[in-house]
Amino acid sequence: MDFDLKDFLVFSSMAFSTIFFVVDPIGLVPIFISMTQSDSPEKRISIAKRATAAAGIILVVFAICGKLIFSAFGITLASFKIAGGVLLWFIALDMVRAKQTRVKTTPEEEQEGIEKEDVALIPLALPMLSGPGSISTVMVLMGQAKDWLYFIPVFISIFLTCLITYFMLRGAQYILKYLRQTGLKIIIRIMGMILAAIAVQFIINGIYDAVKMYSLVI
Repeated sequence: MDFDLKDFLVFSSMAFSTIFFVVDPIGLVPIFISMTQSDSPEKRISIAKRATAAAGIILVVFAICGKLIFSAFGITLASFKIAGGVLLWFIALDMVRAKQTRVKTTPEEEQEGIEKEDVALIPLALPMLSGPGSISTVMVLMGQAKDWLYFIPVFISIFLTCLITYFMLRGAQYILKYLRQTGLKIIIRIMGMILAAIAVQFIINGIYDAVKMYSLVI
């Protein structure tokens, strides 16, 4: 198959924007501050480093094992695209309303995180950074890859998202100080609108693939 550079760049751009918007490090800033308010600056940096590293490993594992999971449960990529699109839609809807999405975490989990001594792995890495939305996203993206070259931008997108998230959590207090709640909510709403469009595209692609697959069977 001939390599299509334009298609590769479009896929790479979509992969990064989708993963970054679903992880939503900007929306995590005030939650991270509330959970680590009693910790020293050194401990906050350590928590941010371990949380983003763990989230990256989780997403990479699910990206690699996605096809095996599909095969084990008899799930088609088309159905997972539709399910993933619906999940992203609910996340995007909460982002547009500047609300903390309950797809990632519940108020009880957030309160538990505030009371915990170390929140790096739970609930920060899982389920806040690498929750159902981000896991399903990387699995769908890997399933959409036309050949192995398309795997590379997915892994790079995971790495860049986790790296940016680390620096944002590390400087969370400064971000909140300069952007304030209003600025954060404006950015989150814009990201939510873009993510909603991506979610709809996932659903459309899933429906198209399902119709095409079942028409061939019939």
